[in-house]
Amino acid sequence: MSNDTCIEFKDVVAGYKDFMILNNLSFKAKRGTITLLLGPNGAGKSTVLKALFGLLKPRQGDILLDGVSVAGSTQKALLAQGIAFVPQGRNLFGQLSVFENLELGGITLGMKTTHERIPEVLEFFPRVSQRLHSPASALSGGEQKQLEIGRALLLRPKVILIDEPSIGLSPIVVADVFKLLRKLADQGTTVLMVEQNVKSALKISDEAIALESGRLVLQKPASELLTDPNIERLFLGGAHTSAASAAATAATA
Repeated sequence: MSNDTCIEFKDVVAGYKDFMILNNLSFKAKRGTITLLLGPNGAGKSTVLKALFGLLKPRQGDILLDGVSVAGSTQKALLAQGIAFVPQGRNLFGQLSVFENLELGGITLGMKTTHERIPEVLEFFPRVSQRLHSPASALSGGEQKQLEIGRALLLRPKVILIDEPSIGLSPIVVADVFKLLRKLADQGTTVLMVEQNVKSALKISDEAIALESGRLVLQKPASELLTDPNIERLFLGGAHTSAASAAATAATA
């Protein structure tokens, strides 16, 4: 494993009961970069994040963090190793205040450390910081997503796993979230992201990985994929097959 590799999947097989979603999946993600996972629904993108965060134990293969196996580790152990997960949808305690939600995010740190770190996290989110004592349910969708990310940042993670951060958000808020992720990566955090808003996500990503049926079908710099005329076809699936390639050639002939 090269020194700049942070995350590595090695022939990972994972799924639920008899249904395998990841099929001998192998890829690497570099430290301090944003790696975007692409592919059609059911390709295994979210399953990659769940397997890395210990929500799904691989049947075969291995998952490495900085060269050390973390396959099958508990979420508590993974949090301690610097992995934070921001899942799809809203995952807040709506009846609790913004401040109380932040406190819960730092529960593994102890209250003293959590209270010391909350101000530094709030610097990223000025709108949220003005509503510390409001119930989380009273925040806008964008503010709620920012609060979720802020809760993850309390841990000062070296890896952030984020699943569909743009769902339900306005374009302006999505742009703010993407700028934050880019800033975090530039400061050394490794970001592994699933996002349906492909073109916008590619613009702030370093690397793109395309999955189909739980297998890697493409990995290349995001900037190259952004200019690929077949990006929509790839995203919908099947672009790597000879039939799709032939159809694309015929369409542009």
